[in-house]
Order: sequence, then structure tokens, then C-alpha cells
Amino acid sequence: MKPVFKTLLIASLLAGAGFSAMAQKHGTEDGKYEGRPGMHRMDPAKMTEMHAKRSAELKAKLKITAAQEANWTAFTNSMKPPAAKSKPAMDRAELAKLPTPERLDKMKALRTEHMAARNAEMEQREQAVKTFYATLTPEQKKVFDTESASMKGRQHGGSSRH
Repeated sequence: MKPVFKTLLIASLLAGAGFSAMAQKHGTEDGKYEGRPGMHRMDPAKMTEMHAKRSAELKAKLKITAAQEANWTAFTNSMKPPAAKSKPAMDRAELAKLPTPERLDKMKALRTEHMAARNAEMEQREQAVKTFYATLTPEQKKVFDTESASMKGRQHGGSSRH
């Protein structure tokens, strides 16, 4: 077999497998899409427990003083994992009835709305970090910098955030 033909054959087989995997039904029995397959949310109780544990560890490492306690409390409250929200589900049956351009516009609007909400949450957290960081001593800032740099990798690995 010629190398070019063999490459094209393998590529088409992989593409076919990919399309068939995408064509499988994902969602609930009523046709509402609930997220990507294989993706799941951590139990909110476990998230809260993990957040409390990590916050306590960070507080001990930072050696928060009594004078800093109010700032610490405000910071940790702003960093708590968001409460489980009931995100409006896309009704697949309703979307299927729309012409393709309208369906794409509807999906884009939902995506834009979701991204705007996530960006607002991230901006609020960033501001809370900056406000709290300004109240730390130089020694505490070094500890915070080290700890927050080590947390960055955990965020993308599935663990809870600080």
C-alpha cells in the first residue's frame, strides 16, 4: 500500500470513529443536554469540606493575626466554591426544531451568557485576592505567593480551588 493512501485510510477511519462517538445520545431521557459525557461535578458537600481544609492549612501557614482575622474571613468567604446552580438546560428537541442558523445563534447566546457569568465570578475572586493580599506582611506575601503558585496546577487537575 502506498504511504499516502495508507495515511488517508487511517485518517478516514479515525474520523469515522470520532463522528460515531459524537453521534451517541448524551443527556437525559427527556432530551435535555446536561453537559459533556464523562464530565461530572464534585459533590458540593465534598467541595465545601475540601475548601475548609485547605483554608485552614493556608491560614496556619500564613499565621494570620487577630488584627487580620476580619480580612481573612472576607477573603475565604469570597473564595468558597459557588453553590450548585440549576443552569438552564438546553432543550435538544426545541433546538432541533430551529433552522440551523437560528440554532447556532441560540447556542452562541447560551454560551455567551455562561461565559459572562464565569468571568464575573473570576473577576470577583481576583479582586478579593488582591484586597486580601494588600493586608499581608512581606513574609506572609511570600508564603501566599508560594501557596497560590502550587495551587495553580491543582485547578486544572480536578481539585477544588482556593
